Amino acid sequence: MRTHLKIGSRESALAVRQAQIVKEALEKASPGLTIEIVTMKTTGDKILHKSLEKIGGKGLFVKELDRALLNGDIDLSVHSLKDMPMEIPKELPVIAYTKREDPRDALILKPGIQDLKEGGIIGSSSRRRSLQAGKLYPKCSFKNIRGNVQTRLFKLEHEEYDATILALAGLKRLGMEGLVSRIFSVDEMIPSAGQGILAVQGRKGEKIPGIEAVDCSDSRFAAKAERGFVRYLNGGCTSPVAAYAETSGNEIRIRGLYYHEETGQFEAGMISGEKHKGEILAERLARSLKGRF
Repeated sequence: MRTHLKIGSRESALAVRQAQIVKEALEKASPGLTIEIVTMKTTGDKILHKSLEKIGGKGLFVKELDRALLNGDIDLSVHSLKDMPMEIPKELPVIAYTKREDPRDALILKPGIQDLKEGGIIGSSSRRRSLQAGKLYPKCSFKNIRGNVQTRLFKLEHEEYDATILALAGLKRLGMEGLVSRIFSVDEMIPSAGQGILAVQGRKGEKIPGIEAVDCSDSRFAAKAERGFVRYLNGGCTSPVAAYAETSGNEIRIRGLYYHEETGQFEAGMISGEKHKGEILAERLARSLKGRF
């Protein structure tokens, strides 16, 4: 039985907090196990002046951690599932999906501003958010903003932004939900696939003590359905695709958004059924939305 583990994490305060959540759960489930968190800066964290889709997509947030895991420098890595690329190396499977934190998106206003007015500038690096928020704030414009939570909040305060949109899950994990001015419902703004879920990666075939206590079956069903929707539409890098699944008993309900590049229009829809058929249902919804164009 292993008695010491190393968890790899990005350097940001949120990433470290997320690694700590997994660390605490493992240590509680396996008394006597000691865990240290090893941080590293990823390529995606270093290049902030360009949009993610122009520099290689979500894989830039995980490749350094993947390499460390393969080399044996760490034993696990923890990621926000929404930041993981669709293709995950077979030798580095996701071995646990944590219980989901609040999946919704939240609006944060610049300090001193009470409400968004006509001509306001919303900072967003996500086309998914910009498209949906554009319907809610048609008289506002959108400007790219990149970086971790603290970097974006600094830019919001000191640069030409009136508001920004962030994942509520991250703000809650950092104890910063008090900054939120508005929480968007999942109907107003369908979340990114996997938003609110942490993915724990390990090496294929290796046993990690206590990992069963970290894994949440409802999160696993939801994650597979949401990522199945995105995968069918070939989204995740340049296409603003969104998917959110909720489970209740043996049922699953999936919301999805598809953007049509040629027309600049998007369609949203929903489907429900037995949760063990989540990936099939998600693909059916994706096919239906794509067929509307």
